[in-house]
Amino acid sequence: MEKTIESTVSLAQLRRPLPREFYDRDPRRVSRELLGKVLVRREGRRVRTARIVEVEAYLGADDSAAHSFAGRTARNAVLFGPPGHTYVYFIYGNHYCLNVSCLPDGVAGGILFRALEPLAGIEEMALARGLSVASTATSARDLRQLTSGPGRLAEAFGITRERDNGKDLTSARSDLFIADDGYRVRRILTTPRIGISKAVERPLRYVISGNEFVSGPRLRS
Repeated sequence: MEKTIESTVSLAQLRRPLPREFYDRDPRRVSRELLGKVLVRREGRRVRTARIVEVEAYLGADDSAAHSFAGRTARNAVLFGPPGHTYVYFIYGNHYCLNVSCLPDGVAGGILFRALEPLAGIEEMALARGLSVASTATSARDLRQLTSGPGRLAEAFGITRERDNGKDLTSARSDLFIADDGYRVRRILTTPRIGISKAVERPLRYVISGNEFVSGPRLRS
């Protein structure tokens, strides 16, 4: 596994959120381009960052697995626009999931974040997950436990529906956003989505090939 250290990413590279135009496109295209970008959580002077390594696209009215499939409700309204806002929901009675809205205002579409590679703020992530800080700093297995899986990454970043649902990821004032540090992904794999019961055959899950932090078995082309 490539060594993950707190100084890998300069904070100066992560001050500018991705613009709204980035999200105002087909979720399938946005999904591919989100891989390798960095999720940032600011809390005063402390910052948590992690690289996006696995996502799933959801296509609104044409996708029976999407929360927006049955139409607009108070719960899923964020998915109908404008693009670049967080949609956070609680699932299985025990964890939150982070999504971002895509497509023009009024058209439903979104992306679920499934796994991240921790970069900075690892101690804060470990504490949020209730893991040993000492072991997480030295063990690849424990480090993977921080953000591999949608529930884990939400907990590691302190993401809840009350705190973050509807947050504008494109705003420089937001304490949660996504930035580009110049990292380039060498190979992307596309697979069927996992953990759902509808439209399971659709190849809408996107992962960085060979990355240690994807949820489930590591995938290589």
